[in-house]
Amino acid sequence: MREPLTAEQSAELARVFKAIGEPVRLRLLSLIASHAGGEACVCDLTGAFELSGPTISHHLKVLRDAGVIEGERRGTWIYYRVRPETLRAVSAVLVPADAEAVTA
Repeated sequence: MREPLTAEQSAELARVFKAIGEPVRLRLLSLIASHAGGEACVCDLTGAFELSGPTISHHLKVLRDAGVIEGERRGTWIYYRVRPETLRAVSAVLVPADAEAVTA
């Protein structure tokens, strides 16, 4: 970050942090991001948890609503992928402006 966040930016990023701050959602995000091709079918995700389908769907909806992932319906399944622009925005907040000088 080169300058402080505006109130609007803070509110938007807080939604993202809140969405990924829950263990199941963070794990879903990592499963999607690390899946072959960068996207995963909901059918690939449900087996990784001892949770019901509707519960997984709820967590995916929270991630979608926060702009962390996006989904595309293909037949009866929805395929999810991470929105890289959202992760870049989160990363920019976490890396101090002088980080380049420290790592150089």
